[in-house]
Amino acid sequence: MPPLSSPPSGLPRLCFVSYRHIRELAMPVVAEYAQRARIEVVDATFGDALAVAQDRVERGMADAFVSAGSNAATLRAGLQAPVATIHLGGFDLLQALIRARRVADRVGVVMYGQTIPELDDVKDLLNIGISQHAYRTPDDARRRFETLRKEGYEVIVGSSLVVELAEQAGLRGLLAYSLASIRKGFDDALELARVARLEAGRYEQLHSVLHNLQEAVVAVDREDRIIAINPPMRQLLGKPDALLRRQTLGDLEPALSLRATLASGRQERAIALRFGQRDWVVDRTLIREHGDIVGAALTLHDASAIQAADASLRILQRRQQHTARHTFASLAGRSQAMRTAVATAHRYARTDLGVLITGESGVGKELFAQAIHNESRRAGRPFVAVNCASFPESLLESELFGYEEGAFTGSRRGGKCGLFEAAHTGTLFLDEIGDMPMPLQTRLLRVLQEREIMRLGATAPLPIDVRVIAATHQPLESLIEQGRFRRDLYYRLNILRLALPALRERRDDIPALILPMADRCLKRLGSSLDAATALGPWMDALRSYHWPGNVRELENLAERIAVTLAQYADARDIPLDALVHDCPELFNAGGAGPAAGRPLEQRVRAALAQAGGRRAEAARLLGVSRSTLWRWLAELDPGAAQAHPHHGFLQGQAGRGAAINGNE
Repeated sequence: MPPLSSPPSGLPRLCFVSYRHIRELAMPVVAEYAQRARIEVVDATFGDALAVAQDRVERGMADAFVSAGSNAATLRAGLQAPVATIHLGGFDLLQALIRARRVADRVGVVMYGQTIPELDDVKDLLNIGISQHAYRTPDDARRRFETLRKEGYEVIVGSSLVVELAEQAGLRGLLAYSLASIRKGFDDALELARVARLEAGRYEQLHSVLHNLQEAVVAVDREDRIIAINPPMRQLLGKPDALLRRQTLGDLEPALSLRATLASGRQERAIALRFGQRDWVVDRTLIREHGDIVGAALTLHDASAIQAADASLRILQRRQQHTARHTFASLAGRSQAMRTAVATAHRYARTDLGVLITGESGVGKELFAQAIHNESRRAGRPFVAVNCASFPESLLESELFGYEEGAFTGSRRGGKCGLFEAAHTGTLFLDEIGDMPMPLQTRLLRVLQEREIMRLGATAPLPIDVRVIAATHQPLESLIEQGRFRRDLYYRLNILRLALPALRERRDDIPALILPMADRCLKRLGSSLDAATALGPWMDALRSYHWPGNVRELENLAERIAVTLAQYADARDIPLDALVHDCPELFNAGGAGPAAGRPLEQRVRAALAQAGGRRAEAARLLGVSRSTLWRWLAELDPGAAQAHPHHGFLQGQAGRGAAINGNE
C-alpha cells in the first residue's frame, strides 16, 4: 500500500526480489531499465523475501515490487503493496526442455504450487521423458529432488530456487525463464508503480482532509486495506501508522470492517455502534472515481456529543414551538377547592409519574399540566400538547408517532418527527384522551409500557424519554364499561389523579379571575375605566352564574363585558342594564329570577344593611363613589328617591329601616 506521506518525485522505485540464478539472468534487463526506474535488487526467498519487502514498504522506499515463482507468491500473499510477477511462459518452458534434451533423455520439472498438465503432450513431441513435481516449501522441494535423483534423473528444469536446490542435490538445474518474460515482469512493475503513485497522490489529498476532521475517520481501498487515517481514529485504534498501513481494517477491528459496504455498494448512515467501551454513531460511505467504487470510508461520531447536540437542538425547537408558559404562580384563586388542587399538583410535580387530570371542559387542565411540567425535573425541556379529539384517527397516528419517507402517499420527503419524539426528555400532554380511537389506545399503551415508539413505515423502534400527562372531561370508567376505552390503558394513565373543580365550585375566585382579564381588555381598547369599579354592580351576578363553560367561558365573557363597558368614559355613566343585551346569561340563567335589576338591588341592600344605613360606608363597601350609589338608588326606586333619599325601597332593610337616617 502506498505510504501516507507525500508521494515521491522523480523516477518510480522498483524493488527486484530475486534469487541468484534469475538475478544473474535478469541483470541485462535491469541495465536496460535503469533510465526508466530506480531499481533495487535484493536476493531473498520465502520468509526472508517478505521481511525485506515489508521493510521497504515501512520506510517508503518502493512504489512496486517485481519477483518470480515462490517469491512472487509469498509477496502477493503477505504484502500490502503492488507486486508484479515474472511469469513462466509456455515458450520459455519449451526452450528449457529443448536445452535439457541435449543433456539427457529424461528430465525432471519442478514447479512452485502445481504441475502443468500440458507437458504430457509435449514429451512425445520432443521424444523426452518428463517427471513433474510441485512444491510449497524448500524442504518439500528437497524431498522431490531426492526422489528424482533416486529414479535416475540428472537434469531438473524450474525456477531460480529449483536450480539452486537441484545443484545442492547433485543434479544439474536449468532455469526456465527467458529475458522476454523478465522484461514483461518489469513492464508490469512500472505500470503498477505509476498507478501506485497516482493513488498515493489521491490518498495524500484524502489524508490531508481527514487530518483536520474532529471525528474519527478511516478510509480503505477495494480490499478493505487502510489507505488513510486521521489522528482521532489512530488514537482510538492505539497503533502507529506503520502497523496500521499493513492492516486490513476488518482483520484489525472486525466491528469496523467495510467489507460488507464494499460488497453491497450500499452506504449506511447514523448506525449505532458500541466500540472501545464507548457508544458511537457510524457512517459508512463509498468512495467513487469516475462512477466506479474504489474504496470506502468509516466515520465515528461521538454519541455523547450527538446527544448533547440533540438536546440543544430540541431545546431550541422547544423555545420556538413547544413551550410551557404557565407556572403555579400564574394559577389565580384562593378558594379551598383551588388550594387543594394546587397542593396536590405540587406534590405530583416532584415525581416523574404519569398524571391523569380530570374535570369539566374549560377548568384549566392544560394550565395545570404546564405548571406541573415547569416545577418538575423536566422544566426547560419540551412541553408538547395535543388534543386527541381534534384529529381524525389516521392523522392523529402520524402526528403522534411520525413516519418514515415513503410510508404513505403524500408523506413528506425525509419523513416526519412525531410529537412523542418532539417531547423527548420533556412532557407530552394528551388532552381529551377519552376521545382517542381504540387502535391508537393500543399503540399508546405499548409506548407507555416499552418507552419506545415506532414511526409509520419504520422497521426499528426508537427509545424515548417522555412523561405523559393526560386529561379528560369524560367519565373514563363509564367509557370502559361501554367498551370505548381500554381498561389497561386507564390503569397505566391513572397513576396519579388530579381532579380540578368546576368554576361554580370556587365562586370566591371569580373576582380574582375576571378582574385582571377585563382590565387587560379595557387597556387594549384604550379605556381608562377601573375594572373593579366598572364591574362592581354585576359581581354578585357573576358569582351566582353557574358557568357551564368554566374558566374558558369566563375569559370570553370578560372580553365581552370589557367591550361593552369601554364605550363609557366614567363608571358613573354606566347604566344598570348595560350588560343585559350583551350578556343575557348573567341575568336569565336557567330562566330563574327576574331580569337585570335584582342582582344590583340585592347588592345595594346588603351593603346598606352592613353599613347600618350609612351611604358613605355602603359606597365604600360597594367600591363606588357616593354619587354613584345615589344614582343607583334613584334608578332602583325613582319615586322614593325623589320623595326622600332615605325612604322608599330602603325602608326596613335587614330590620334596620328605622336606622337609615341619612348618616353619612
